[in-house]
This record gives sequence, structure tokens and C-alpha cells, in this order.
Amino acid sequence: MGSGEWGDRLEQVFLAIVDKQFAIISNGNLGDILKKMINESKFSTLQRLRRLSDLLDNAIAIPGTPLRFGLDPILGLFPGVGDFLGTAVSAYIVVEAARMGISRKILVQMAVNIVLDMVMGTVPVVGDVVDAAWKANTKNIALLEEHFKVSPSSQKADWWFLAWILGGLVLLAILLGAIAIMILRALLALIHG
Repeated sequence: MGSGEWGDRLEQVFLAIVDKQFAIISNGNLGDILKKMINESKFSTLQRLRRLSDLLDNAIAIPGTPLRFGLDPILGLFPGVGDFLGTAVSAYIVVEAARMGISRKILVQMAVNIVLDMVMGTVPVVGDVVDAAWKANTKNIALLEEHFKVSPSSQKADWWFLAWILGGLVLLAILLGAIAIMILRALLALIHG
């Protein structure tokens, strides 16, 4: 038996035990109770991801304006490393979305938002301003919220697909970080002659 089969079997045993206990307590409403518990868990995860997204994209208000920005564009001010850290946290949101059972289509949309954020953030300073306006994490949370408004059901996470997405994001982050460092070196060489 593989590890996935053991997990599935343990889940079946657990649900059988819980089913018997709840059947006694609630006269057979286990399905409704479990659905409510799952939905509350997803809601809790979504709230946590929303707070993280707000920290990255909207944490700081510019006084006297409706404009806000977060830590993501600030991290981007540090060539290579900052963009990589911002991408890593954004990728975490995608991983959590996959764990919540989001479809491949939405996972790809989320990854595209992150890729555009990385590509635009590559250009020093100007890219950080664009990054502050793009707000990839806010867009990804909106995709999650829309999914659960339209379809509260979920599907089993496709971990190989997610691994390919995350691997691509990591490689792109490394490549763009290297490009950002080369651009910064070239600018410094021009300035210092």
C-alpha cells in the first residue's frame, strides 16, 4: 500500500468513527456537519490568505489619497533577493489554493498574475512602482473568493501540476533576479563611469 492509499484508508476509518459518533448525536446529519466544518476550514484559510495578501499589497496607505501599497513593492527594491522573497510568499498563496481544491484553470491564472508581477518588477524602481499598482496577490485572492462564491465544491489537489507551476515560478524568479542584478550593475557602471 502506498502512502496515498494509507492516507485514504485512515481518512475512511476516521470518517466511519466520526459518522457513528455524529449519528448518535445528530440522527444522521453527518454530511451537513462535515460540509459545514470543511467550509469553515476553507473560510478560515481564505481569511488568513486575505490578511497575507493585504500585508503584501495594501498594508500602507498614502496619506490624503486612496492609494495603498504593501511590502511586496518594498521587497522589490532589493534587486534579486527582494523579488524572490515576494514571489515565494505569492507562491505560498497558490499552494494553499491548491490545497483548498482550486481548479487547474484558476491555479494557472494565479501563476500568470505572479509571473506578470515578477516580469514587471524586474526593472529597478520603475518596476516597483508598477508592482505597487499591479497587486498580484490581491488579484489571486479575488480569484479564490470568486471560485468559492460560484462553486463551493472543490476537487482533489493535483500536486504534480502544482509542482510544475511552482518550479516554473522559482526558475523565472531566479532568472529575473539575475537580470535585475545585471541591469543594476550596468546602471551603476554608467553612473560611476
